[in-house]
Amino acid sequence: MTENTKKKFGLLPGSISGLLTTGLLLSAGWIFYSRRYIDHNAKVKGVLEAEQGTFDAPTAGKLRFYADTRGSGRPLLILHGIHAAAGVHDIAPIFNAFKSQRPVYALDLPGFGASERSDRPYRPSMYQAAVLEFIRGQIGAPADVAALGLSAEFAALAAQADPEWVRSLIMICPAGFEMPRVGNLADKIGKMNLADLLYSLMAVPLWSLPLFDILASRPRLSLYYRKRFEADVPEELVSIAYASAHQPGAHFAPIVFASGRLFVRDVREKVYDALTQPVLVLYDSEPGKSYDMLLSSARAHPNWSVRRVRQSRGMPHFDRPGETFHILDDFLKAQEKRQK
Repeated sequence: MTENTKKKFGLLPGSISGLLTTGLLLSAGWIFYSRRYIDHNAKVKGVLEAEQGTFDAPTAGKLRFYADTRGSGRPLLILHGIHAAAGVHDIAPIFNAFKSQRPVYALDLPGFGASERSDRPYRPSMYQAAVLEFIRGQIGAPADVAALGLSAEFAALAAQADPEWVRSLIMICPAGFEMPRVGNLADKIGKMNLADLLYSLMAVPLWSLPLFDILASRPRLSLYYRKRFEADVPEELVSIAYASAHQPGAHFAPIVFASGRLFVRDVREKVYDALTQPVLVLYDSEPGKSYDMLLSSARAHPNWSVRRVRQSRGMPHFDRPGETFHILDDFLKAQEKRQK
């Protein structure tokens, strides 16, 4: 070994040590900055112009909802999707389109918006319970349910568990229709263990909030929405989302989501395929989401209908409002006719 080679190898441990030291110093600096200088009591304004209320759900805790009950007919419950800064601001156009036409409710799901954000075991079963408890206890009558993104899985769980209370289901850009991967039981257990490991690492109190502050920073939120809009992202949407993500306890549920614990295992085979009520699926293209199995699922179930809203990326009610609301209205009116 030459003298130059010895010098290179001699520098290697020191270089790694220096990188680790730099990383630790930067991490410590960010943790200090997050706790000292980032406001986690931001004021949330302009979410929805509607009556607001709180419902004490036996399982899901305090839930904030918005309602317009001037219309007649079967109630419509609208559920926002799940991401770092999710809330009813993401489904506001749907609420505004149908208010005064029928009783309409928009619900902040557990851990998001102005609903309870305590440190507790967020699981799909909690969200299923939130939907059913709210319909039974607050709405007090069977409802049509429209759900965005991952929340379609929770709404489908509720519809499967109690079809008498969820009369029809609208899934907007839902999760769970990707091509199934070949794997054995050990692979599935490995994925579950990985989700648990990720959560254990991300939920450490020392850095869980600072980590979330990175995920919910204004640049990251702007990027999230830009990927899901064909048109320009409304600046007020990003502002509301940012404020919503900077509330006490706002990081608990999103960290569970980021670890992968909120996805329903085998949701297409075990839940979607078991639905007996009318189902409408709206979709197009969305980053990181596949609909390879959607059309075959629809063909196998005569109670399903599928509509593609082109030139949208996951938020068709913002990008293509006229087309989206026309499809929703036709579907809901058809359900009313069937009821009579």
